[in-house]
Amino acid sequence: MASWLGLAVPLAYLSILIGSLATFSSLYRKRKLASSLSLEAWFPPHLQRNIYLSLLHLEPAPGQEKATPVPDSVLKAALLQRACEDIRRILSVRSAKPALSQLLQRGSVGDELWQRFLRAEKEIEAELRDVVEEANALQAGWGQTIFQSANEMVNNAIIREKVAEIQAKAKTDREWWDKERASIQSQFMKELDEDSVTAPEAKTVAGATGSDRINSDEDAVLVEGGGPASSGSAAGKGAKKRKGGKK
Repeated sequence: MASWLGLAVPLAYLSILIGSLATFSSLYRKRKLASSLSLEAWFPPHLQRNIYLSLLHLEPAPGQEKATPVPDSVLKAALLQRACEDIRRILSVRSAKPALSQLLQRGSVGDELWQRFLRAEKEIEAELRDVVEEANALQAGWGQTIFQSANEMVNNAIIREKVAEIQAKAKTDREWWDKERASIQSQFMKELDEDSVTAPEAKTVAGATGSDRINSDEDAVLVEGGGPASSGSAAGKGAKKRKGGKK
């Protein structure tokens, strides 16, 4: 009897421990699930997916037994637009993941943001599988090429947006250059006008200085040569000497 009691105590302890762990695990999972569901979505509502599902499950109008069937071409176009939006979201996730992981390692962002990001990745994976299944249902084998076509469409749209931005910037730059060229031309014409006004004055001043230099040079020559006065006095002295000799 004592042996049974000795075994019953540890068994009861183990059963209580296992039950408490199971209860704690279930409560933790429920709380984690509730917190993940309460997290804000990473991306806005998928409008293209909602449009496709609305076309696929179109309800009949009032007074009609069956809804008007939607053409396959319209469904294919709607599914292709849905795939294009998925491609854009994939590119966004791929570009944001390295930076977000670094910020998480540094502690700059909380775990809640990382959980939102992981949830967005899982939603994209499920969305891709759903699109492939829908594409194969509309056309056999289309699921293998639908995302390739969607990727080309997205790349073309990105290129068109960049070209439009460059053209808008070129227009702005052209207007700026026209204003700058007009200001440069006006400044150049002002300088030309100033030069045309100052040129005659410079010529007059140069002529005056030239005439002054000529007069000064002539005076210097007359002084060095003795001039007419000196030559006359020398001649007079010679004549007096001649008269004195005759006497």
